[in-house]
Amino acid sequence: MTTITYPGKPFPLGATWDGHGVNFALYADNATKVELCLFSNLEPDIETVRIEMTERSYQVWHTYIPELGPGQLYGYRVHGPYEPENGHRFNHHKLLIDPYAKAIAGTINWHESLFGYQFGHEDEDLSYSELDSAPYIPKAVVIDASFDWEGDKAPNIPYFQSIIYEAHVKGFTQLHPDIPEEIKGTYAGIAHPATINYLKELGITAIELLPVHHFITDWYLQEKGLTNYWGYNSIGFFAPDVRYSSSGVLGEQVNEFKQMVKELHRAGIEVILDVVYNHTGEGNEKGPTLSFKGVDNASYYRLVEDDQRYYMDYTGTGNTLNANLPSVLRLIMDSLRYWILEMHVDGFRFDLASALARELHGVDKLSSFFDIIHQDPVISQVKLIAEPWDVGEGGYQVGNFPPGWTEWNGMYRDCMRDFWRGEESMLAEFANRFTGSSDLYFDDYRRPTASINFITAHDGFTLHDLVSYNEKHNEANGEDSKDGDDHNRSWNCGAEGPTDDQWIIDLRDRQKRNFLTTLFLSQGVPMLVAGDEMSRTQNGNNNAYCQDNEISWLNWPTADAPLMDFTKKLIHFRKNHLVFRRRRWFQGQPIKGHGLEDIGWFLPNGEEMEYEHWEQDHAKSLGVFLNGRGVHSRGGKGEIVLDDSFYVIFNAYHDSLNFKAPAAKYGEQWQVCIDTFRQQVEPEEPIVYKASEEFLVEGRSILVLKNPIFHFDNE
Repeated sequence: MTTITYPGKPFPLGATWDGHGVNFALYADNATKVELCLFSNLEPDIETVRIEMTERSYQVWHTYIPELGPGQLYGYRVHGPYEPENGHRFNHHKLLIDPYAKAIAGTINWHESLFGYQFGHEDEDLSYSELDSAPYIPKAVVIDASFDWEGDKAPNIPYFQSIIYEAHVKGFTQLHPDIPEEIKGTYAGIAHPATINYLKELGITAIELLPVHHFITDWYLQEKGLTNYWGYNSIGFFAPDVRYSSSGVLGEQVNEFKQMVKELHRAGIEVILDVVYNHTGEGNEKGPTLSFKGVDNASYYRLVEDDQRYYMDYTGTGNTLNANLPSVLRLIMDSLRYWILEMHVDGFRFDLASALARELHGVDKLSSFFDIIHQDPVISQVKLIAEPWDVGEGGYQVGNFPPGWTEWNGMYRDCMRDFWRGEESMLAEFANRFTGSSDLYFDDYRRPTASINFITAHDGFTLHDLVSYNEKHNEANGEDSKDGDDHNRSWNCGAEGPTDDQWIIDLRDRQKRNFLTTLFLSQGVPMLVAGDEMSRTQNGNNNAYCQDNEISWLNWPTADAPLMDFTKKLIHFRKNHLVFRRRRWFQGQPIKGHGLEDIGWFLPNGEEMEYEHWEQDHAKSLGVFLNGRGVHSRGGKGEIVLDDSFYVIFNAYHDSLNFKAPAAKYGEQWQVCIDTFRQQVEPEEPIVYKASEEFLVEGRSILVLKNPIFHFDNE
């Protein structure tokens, strides 16, 4: 069969349908020959046409095939030297996924042929395999990029108004009783009114989805009956994962994803993607040859300088993409722009972001990766959130990312966990984290919103498990519970796991309310993990990355209704008061015309804290005055914005303590608006205390008092 081809163009990379035919372009600098392979939709394992791409412009191989259209399956075979010791692993017997594939039809069917070397050979990965992998690897799909967005506009919610909700596409909807069976666990499930109404009622402004780039499940997991549930094993940085599609695999997954974004935007909710540009699912020298490794290994990965057979591994996955190379930088930037411009997403959370900033071995916040993002007119305008660490030496970089970036504040998480489990010497750090972590973000002119505050995340204990287990219980992962972090800063409140002891149950419930209240009253941007508001448990598993089952899914029928109600009220309380979501730092200076500072710290007896009080190891309780006149902010039309004043009491001590309300100069009367002991947020008939009046604050609880002078809409 003869196929008509034209020279085509080197850009854009990938497969592009123009209404008349398809242009194919592949970057492969060190390749000597590239073949485009076409497959039938009816028999996707059988290669129907193989075309040598004779045109090469710079390092890009390209061709154009007229009358080809959307839904066409394809892959590449790339020829070149097989010299692992020199970093080259070309093997034309391996069909390769296009690094720029916009859709991928299906998942991997694991087989020995997917590896570039011979199993059992004495030289292992130095050997050469001639087994054809085409029947076992999913094929890339030509798509029709057109979509009716119906005037979709990005919500563009400022950070100081943001409430981020980390969720898994499948886990959030799989057990939801109000979502139709055929779309549970899919993009359509997230777009369903039941999902969106829940997010709106809860007060969420942005949903941060765990990885949706097409990923692979490792062979060893599949053999154990497990799967890569979280998805941190990307192989297609432009393709929405097909597992979450209810509508089809031949490009329909792209439109389903777009429809999800459109529906969320229509509800005023932003979409943030957790992206994994630090590594791929191809592993180390013993890993499979699926895409990048076979297209041009040396042009994509960080290799050991004096023995390029091996990979530098700053990610704990076997390889690290080399963001210092122009080809990798272009891939990442093209991918980010694609998801912004074509898929309309609103931001990204960069997994192990320190790995992207490594120049040679060290982490450099002035690396070319940040330079390019900073000057890009598209990428620089969306939300950029860093997970500011990797597993390499010097990889913990909390506070060191450049302006324009926000960061998952791991120090906030650790501090708040320690404070509420009763660790000593915590007051000074607690105060720093509660007020936005100025020690981390002030010096480079960032603001409190640079701190993404969280108590839990997808990795680690859920909130319920954080107060129910001292030790991890990861037996279900099949690794003898050796996986997962051993240092969780958790406290089980007196019994390991489930208990019938009502006193322990009540304490755990109060601790959950304490954590949530601390999170939503702290300066910075709060991130809530899906299910924490309903007491979701993983039964002590702190590393459920491989559990695509009830361990990880939200169990809607058993949701903790009182905690859900408390959380919803708490979020709306935060939204109604700018004093808890300031745009600028506290100054600790008297407010002009008022004489009071914008913030004050107090002992239980009502006296202001002095230097020596911060150094007391045993101290676990304090009061914080937040001056509503000292917000230091202006509204959308330049008007001065004021708020009520608040007195927030944190008592992490195990027993009740007597506290005094602030002196009269701070406010004559104080209403109780939050009480974590009594499960109250803005009660209809609040208790009122007079200035300097003494009252009891229960052990391990938070009491928030309000001096209600001003009444207005702050949004």
